[in-house]
Amino acid sequence: MAVSLAEHAQQLDTEQRLLVKADRDIAEGWQRVRDQEDRVRELEAGGHDTRQAQRLVDLLKETLIEWERHRVLIAERVTYLERQVAAG
Repeated sequence: MAVSLAEHAQQLDTEQRLLVKADRDIAEGWQRVRDQEDRVRELEAGGHDTRQAQRLVDLLKETLIEWERHRVLIAERVTYLERQVAAG
């Protein structure tokens, strides 16, 4: 079944909004990582056990790496849809 130009344009708009959201979420996520790393350093300076806090930092980083991979897929979809719309 062929997809109409209007459907491609609508999908493009949706994917572009998702890309903007992904960029924002990733930037905010990296800020959370930096904040958590600051907390870990504060705990270490106070002589506290930081294993769980460091584990959280590691999990946040792993999650963000997956978000970045997903962002690449969204960007690829945007490029594809832009070509479809441009081709008419």
